[in-house]
Amino acid sequence: MTVTVSRLKNGLTVVSHRMAELETVALGVWVKAGSRDERPAEAGIAHFLEHMAFKGTRRRSALQIVEEIEGRGGDLNAATSTETTGYTAHVLKEDWRTALDVIADIVTGPVFDPEEMERERGVILQEIAAAQDDPADLVFEQAEEAAFDGNPLGRSVLGTKETVRRLSPDDLRAFRERNYTAGRMVLSAAGNIRHEDLERMAEEVLSGVPEGGRVCRETPRFAPGRRKSRREQDQTHVVLAWEAPGYLDDDVYAMQALSSILGGGMSSRLFQELRERRGLCYSTYTYYSAWADTGLLYLYAATSPDDAARAQELMRRLARDMGGGVRGTELDRARAQGRAALVMSLESATARAGQIARQYLAYGRVPDIGEFTERIEAVTRDRIGELAARTFAREPAVSLVEGAGR
Repeated sequence: MTVTVSRLKNGLTVVSHRMAELETVALGVWVKAGSRDERPAEAGIAHFLEHMAFKGTRRRSALQIVEEIEGRGGDLNAATSTETTGYTAHVLKEDWRTALDVIADIVTGPVFDPEEMERERGVILQEIAAAQDDPADLVFEQAEEAAFDGNPLGRSVLGTKETVRRLSPDDLRAFRERNYTAGRMVLSAAGNIRHEDLERMAEEVLSGVPEGGRVCRETPRFAPGRRKSRREQDQTHVVLAWEAPGYLDDDVYAMQALSSILGGGMSSRLFQELRERRGLCYSTYTYYSAWADTGLLYLYAATSPDDAARAQELMRRLARDMGGGVRGTELDRARAQGRAALVMSLESATARAGQIARQYLAYGRVPDIGEFTERIEAVTRDRIGELAARTFAREPAVSLVEGAGR
């Protein structure tokens, strides 16, 4: 399970986990840049840039980019989040050099052709419309806006129709020059690959990335508000979002356990009370999202409009009750879920490559799995109760997408 880390001459980090028993390699470049790094007028630009990276480089057309990977039976993908953007490929072990060459090309040499940008703008506008049409997506976007209004964390990663319509090729170039620098990049690989071979080729294809400076981000302030919208649908979607620890906080593991006990799976308190005992909803769960300097714990339920107020009241009560302590069996289950998630990541090259990349960007190193399991095992019932009492004593941000019937 040894992870090897090295650094190119320009400061770009290379991390890898050799999994010699596999016949494949997953690799990619992750950039410590996402929607948190956008200025207000740039909302959605990190995601737009990710799309445009596949639309042609100085060496390849858009079709050639995908054909070089898919023609070998591989997968090519990318994703933008609030804090990172990743460009990834999963290929047979003999094709990893081709995959790295393609990934390096789209990261270092996109041309931002104006005609391609106009076509992709239409695609992204449809993506925004789809998110707005999906109440399960919209209710979480509203919750983040209600929690961090005025901060980039309170904006959708997709941006708005207004900002996306205004973005130009020059805007993309400026954002890329500001954020796509070697000190903010990690090349990560997992699978049947040798680190020394990966590093050698990386020096060839990624040495031109400029060194760049430090990441400077606005510190968010949790100021819980309320957002509500109405749709022609039969259900009302409810999210209550409380401020939670960031991933650098010592309480992050206790919050993960708290989230698991409260709403992580069919045996959780939320599921058992709202669905099994009361029959108020089909879907209900918690979701814990942690950033570097803050986090949110979301409680979600989808119920009938007539039952929405009752469901919200029960969600608040169940949250407050967590401060009264948890049972030993609940903590054992939460620990088991945490350990299983870590171990299962080792069975997938794609999951492992992404995991070690994000860990390095977050912590400046890749902790051993054993370190994480020790932290999980160290969480106590008292610590969860104390954290719950502090967390749920405050008011949450509230988001509702109300059903208006059909």
